[in-house]
Order: sequence, then structure tokens, then C-alpha cells
Amino acid sequence: MQAFTVHKGLVAPMDRENVDTDAIIPKQFLKSIARTGFGPNLFDEWRYLDKGEPGQDPASRRPNPDFVLNSPRYQGASVLIARRNFGCGSSREHAPWALDQYGFRAILAPSFADIFFSNCFKNGLLPIVLPEEQIARLFDEVKGFVGYSLTVDLPRQVVLKPDGSELPFEVQPFRKYCLVNGFDDIGLTLRHADKIKAFEAERLTRMPWLAHTRTAV
Repeated sequence: MQAFTVHKGLVAPMDRENVDTDAIIPKQFLKSIARTGFGPNLFDEWRYLDKGEPGQDPASRRPNPDFVLNSPRYQGASVLIARRNFGCGSSREHAPWALDQYGFRAILAPSFADIFFSNCFKNGLLPIVLPEEQIARLFDEVKGFVGYSLTVDLPRQVVLKPDGSELPFEVQPFRKYCLVNGFDDIGLTLRHADKIKAFEAERLTRMPWLAHTRTAV
């Protein structure tokens, strides 16, 4: 998993409440568990005028010119600001996969759905909860200034605005530790690889029959 320390990025505004995971990545794209290739289908039903299916060439699609991420001024955005209850709906982990693979590194909103919030941390994406009035002000500033960027400093737990002011945010220490070090659940386990190998070797000396496998008839 990609570590997260300090990130500066162009901001895109998702000015909708209750954005659910089926809007983030529609159900037809959940057939794959490869954890790759979901970026082109992020917000698929809003982003394109035609219905998308797995395996389609994005270049053959008809982009929706009115959708925010298709606006030239937000191309390359890596910080998303959103309204309350972002990521509600089903618990599909494909939603943070799609956001990450599109290029987003952080999402700022007044609130998130619990399971989506947790899944973000497990996939290298930082969800930040800020007061609603601060988010509203960010929407105004993003829309008012082309090229508006924010710097997210996870070690210091602050969002730095272009004028130098800082917006502090809270994050659980364990989640912060995992993100700063780039540890997903597998990475956390692999820190103890030597102990796991030693345990397996010792177990086989006590129970050598475990080394034998049955041959299919």
C-alpha cells in the first residue's frame, strides 16, 4: 500500500450529499477482484452519457460534459471535497479502489459512511472529517479560484490552505501509523514474517505429518 505523509494536490468539488458506493463504482464493475483497473469507471454513470460495461475502452465512451471531473480545470485532481455522508450504501471495497486508482489521495467531507471510512484507510486513501462550515468555505474557494490546491499533512494532522491557514483534523493513532508507513492488513502481518516462519518450522518438528499432503485419486 502506498504510504501517506504529506500530499499537495489540485482539489475537485463533489457537490452532492449522500454519494453512495454504487455511484462511486457501479455494480457491473464488481465482477473483478483484481484490485486494479477501476479508475476509468469511477462515478461511471455520472461521468459518461452511455452505459459502461467491464472491459470497455474508455476512449470509445461519451463523456458527460456537465460532470465536474470532466471539466478541464479539474483534470489531475488528487484531493476531493464532498458533502455529508460520502460513501454510504453497500460496503464494497471497490469504491476506495476506484477513487485511489483515479488518482485521489485524500477526501474531505463533514461525514462519511462508517464502512467506507474504514476501507479507505486500508487502501491508502485518507478520509478527513472537517466541520460543515469549513467544508462549505472550501467549496466556495475551489469554485472561485482555478487551480486551487490543498496540502494535507498527515503527521501534523492539518490541511494547509493556499493562504497559509491550517485546518486541524483528527485521526486514530493506529490508522495514522498504518497510513504513514504504508501498511495494509497484509503488510502489518508481514512485519512478523520471520516469527511466522519460525513458528511453522517448530510446529512441523512436533507434528511432521502436517508436511504430507493427500494425493488426489
